[in-house]
Amino acid sequence: MKMIPLKNTDLTISRLCAGAMGLGGGWQPNTELSTRDEDQARNFIRTALDLGINFFDHADIYAVTRAEAVFGRILRETPSLRDRMVLQSKCGIRWKDDPPGTPQRFDFSKEHILRSTEASLRRLNTDHLDILLLHRPDALAEGEEIAQAFETLRSSGKVRYFGVSNQNRDQVAYLQSFLSQPLVVNQVEMSLLHHGFAEAGISFNQFPARYPNGWEGLVEYCSLKGVSLQAWSPLARGVVTNTQAADPRHRATAELVTRLAADHGVAPEALALAWL
Repeated sequence: MKMIPLKNTDLTISRLCAGAMGLGGGWQPNTELSTRDEDQARNFIRTALDLGINFFDHADIYAVTRAEAVFGRILRETPSLRDRMVLQSKCGIRWKDDPPGTPQRFDFSKEHILRSTEASLRRLNTDHLDILLLHRPDALAEGEEIAQAFETLRSSGKVRYFGVSNQNRDQVAYLQSFLSQPLVVNQVEMSLLHHGFAEAGISFNQFPARYPNGWEGLVEYCSLKGVSLQAWSPLARGVVTNTQAADPRHRATAELVTRLAADHGVAPEALALAWL
């Protein structure tokens, strides 16, 4: 596994990151973790580490908090595993009725960031996160308040570095203007089926542009500022390798990926990842 330095940090991470959203037994609320869930998490962690993957990505909402909880159970039974990991988690999405009567929303208030991070640390059975990301943009966010939360977490040793997820260039720049420490990550959806980041540099000033609003300048800004772009769902949930996909466009993509992978003697998934 190729290891790379994460810009603006002292972290060395595997080029591939193991996403933990599939742990914890699904998204049904009020469900207890099972022995099967623990076995899955244990195998997931061991397999990733055996392959040289040291970078693990979480979010407080995954499997309604159970993804972090089951991961933490494995760290509790084998504490030495933590020293072999770079742990990243995310906060900022709140479910409907949290608290009762409130809608689902995004919340970057200082109170929520601090409370959510403390809860993630307890569930993960660790005293610090290497990286904390703000999960999706909060239109009501106050930059000063986020900066206060970040400084509280950094100075207490509970979070080493900070980043964002699903934010455009201006949103990243706005938040950075309040911070003394550089943002180090922007995690966005990127794949063969979600390629606005590439189209923005190809079809700009053409009509119609073949990319969604928000991508213009993001790749260049992040490169200039040392903000690492992380791809979430880089395999498009398996669609780009599913030659039986119902959508003919997806099926054509998968057939091309499969054919090119065979030409190069690699798995289709490897080719789809290499494109990024």
